[in-house]
Amino acid sequence: MSVSALLTIALAGIALLLFLIIRWKVQAFVAMMLVSLLVALAAGMPVGDIVSTMIAGMGGTLGSVAILVALGAMLGRMIEVSGGASHLAGRFTQILGPTRVPAALTAAALVLAVPVFFDVGFIILIPIIYGFCKAAKVDPIRFGLPVAGIMLAVHVVVPPHPGIVGGAAVVQADVGWITILGLLLCIPLAFLSQAVAARINRRRFAMLPATAEQFARFGEAAEDTPATPQHNTLQSPSAGVILTLVIVPLLLIMLGTVGATLLPKESALRGILTLIGAPVFALMVAIGLAFALVARQQRWSLDRTNEVMESALPPAATVILVTGAGGVFAKILTATGIGAALSGAITEIHMPLILAGFILSVALRIAQGSATVAILTTCGLLADAIMAGGYSAVQVALLVIAIGFGGLGFSHVNDSGFWIVTRYLGLSVADGLRSWTVLTTVLGIAGFVMTAVLWALI
Repeated sequence: MSVSALLTIALAGIALLLFLIIRWKVQAFVAMMLVSLLVALAAGMPVGDIVSTMIAGMGGTLGSVAILVALGAMLGRMIEVSGGASHLAGRFTQILGPTRVPAALTAAALVLAVPVFFDVGFIILIPIIYGFCKAAKVDPIRFGLPVAGIMLAVHVVVPPHPGIVGGAAVVQADVGWITILGLLLCIPLAFLSQAVAARINRRRFAMLPATAEQFARFGEAAEDTPATPQHNTLQSPSAGVILTLVIVPLLLIMLGTVGATLLPKESALRGILTLIGAPVFALMVAIGLAFALVARQQRWSLDRTNEVMESALPPAATVILVTGAGGVFAKILTATGIGAALSGAITEIHMPLILAGFILSVALRIAQGSATVAILTTCGLLADAIMAGGYSAVQVALLVIAIGFGGLGFSHVNDSGFWIVTRYLGLSVADGLRSWTVLTTVLGIAGFVMTAVLWALI
C-alpha cells in the first residue's frame, strides 16, 4: 500500500477516535480498541494476524505499565488516607514562612504529585488550600492555581504516571532517565507556575455562588464533626515521612540509571544497581516503607492496611486498561507500516522529530482532552521513527518528555481536569479558560522549550 494511503488511514483512524470519544462519549478503552481493529482492516493486515497483534500490543505495554501504575496508586492512597499531605504542606509553610504560603503549597504539591495522580492529589490538597486562603482572606484561586499547574506538569512527564510510563513502553525508553530529566525540568516549572499564576491573579475572578458558599462554610462544620476511623486522634504522618516515601524510590531509580551509564556491562555492581534501580523494585521498597512508617504509626491492622491499598485498585484499573489500549493502537500502527510511513514523511519535510512529537501531542490534547491518550497515541505514531533513529537513551527520554509536555497545555472543557480545577476554585468556564487554560499552555510550551534546549545540548 502507498505511503499516502497509509497516512490517510492513520488520519482517518485518529479522526474516528476523536469523534467516538468527544461526540459519542465512548469510553476511551473501547474507542481505542475499536479504532485499532478498523485501522488494521483498512491497512490490509491479514485477518488472522489482527487479534494476535492486538494481544501483543496489550501485553507488551501492560508488562511494565500495570505494575508501576498499581504500586504507585497504592502508595498514593496510603498517603491520602493517612492525612500525610496536610503535614507536608504545613511543614513547607513553616520553613518558607507565612508570607510565602503560595510558594510553600506549590513546593509541597511538586513532591506530592510524584506518587499521587493529578485529580486525586489536587482534591487532597483542596482542604489545605481552603484553610490557608481563609486565614489569608483571599479567594482559593490565589493559592490553588499554581498548585494545580505544577501537579499537572508532574503528572504528564514523571513516572509512575500512566501516560509517560505507557509512552516509554511503546518506544522502549529508559524510565530512569525520564524520571531524572522529568523531575529536573519540573523544578523550574514550579517557579514559573507560581509567577504566571500571580500575574493571572492580578485580575479579579468572581467566585461561583456554589463554591463561594462551600468556601464560606469551610472549617465551621469540621469543628462539630467527630473524627472518622481513618482520621482518628492519631497524628498524621510527618512531612519527613512523606518525603522519605517519595525520595527513596526516586534515589533508587537514579542509582540504577547512573550505574547502567557509568559502569561496564560485566560489573557485578552494575547488575545490583540495575536491580535496585528498576522502577518496579523501587516502588516495592516504597510500599514496604509505607507499611513501616505509615501503617504502623496509624496503628492500622493488616486488614485495614490491605483495605486501604486495595481501594486504590479500582480507579487504577481503568487507567491501566486505557494505557494498554494505547499500546494496542501503537502496535497496529507499527505492524501495518503506518508508523514507518509517517517517519518517512517527517524526514521528507525536514521537521525535527522532537518538534513533530510535541505538535502531534498538542493537537491530540486539544482535540480530545486526555493527556494520557495524547501521549500514547503520539508515541505510537512516532515509535518507528524514534526506534530507528539511532538515538541514545537520554535522547529517547527527551523525545518522550517533549511528547508529554504536549499533553500538558491547552486544558479546556473536554478535559476532566479542567472541571475539577474550576469547580474547586470557583471559576466559571470563561474564567477557567482565561486562567487555568492559559497557565497549562504556558507551562507546556515552557517545558517543551527547556526539553528542546537539552536536546540541542546533548
